[in-house]
Amino acid sequence: MMLNLFKSKPLLSTDDTEFQVATYNWLLKNFGGQAFFEGTKLVLPTKEYFPSKVDSEEGAARETFKVVKHYAGMDEWPCKLQAQEEDVDPKVAPTLVIQDVDSGPLGTFQADESEEVVITYNPAIVSNPTQLVATYAHELAHYLTATAQEPPPGGWENWEFATDMAATFLGFGIFMANSAFNFQQYTDVDSQGWQYNRSGYLSEAENIFALAIFLELKSLPIEKVIPYLKPNLKKLLKKAIREVSDAGIISELSAVEFSPVSN
Repeated sequence: MMLNLFKSKPLLSTDDTEFQVATYNWLLKNFGGQAFFEGTKLVLPTKEYFPSKVDSEEGAARETFKVVKHYAGMDEWPCKLQAQEEDVDPKVAPTLVIQDVDSGPLGTFQADESEEVVITYNPAIVSNPTQLVATYAHELAHYLTATAQEPPPGGWENWEFATDMAATFLGFGIFMANSAFNFQQYTDVDSQGWQYNRSGYLSEAENIFALAIFLELKSLPIEKVIPYLKPNLKKLLKKAIREVSDAGIISELSAVEFSPVSN
């Protein structure tokens, strides 16, 4: 018997794939139904979806939040948006940079005893619209999934991972995948170099796999997404679509009944 030495490695491990399927099962059961299959849109990084013109960073932050909240189907969900304190600038002189300076989170979700919900954002990400949208989508997904009466797969300790997937479930998969890892070079008047950062809790491959499931569940063509993905993610999405199709994941998830647990 000849072994196929060129058979490609699966995009995700078996455990990670099972977690994704179980999490989509949980999301469809608690937040699916007609609202998902007929109402949820795939949000694109275009002027059609984000048409507002603003004249300040604060205005950009608030207008973007309003748009993300709308496409998440959460217009009527009460919450307050607040900017966090600005991060400390690690560069204190042209040739002096403080190492390992702690930076604030990209965003937070808070609900106090009075049930007032507060979502915060780091002012540093306002200049990066993709990261800003992904952060808002994640925090609003926190708000949504906090209403579930049963824990996500693996328990509430897996809530952050399930929340990243919930953001894709709400239609923001392109933003989640594109913002998961950022590498860039920089140059200013007295220095140059490179920097990178990570957003969210899932890897690029995990975000792409979640996006592939979303597209297949919604019967959306891959061509609708490809133009807006980072170059390295386009091939991953094609691979993920094939694997989702070959594994019969969609037929399994399509059979999930929308039956949220009531109080």
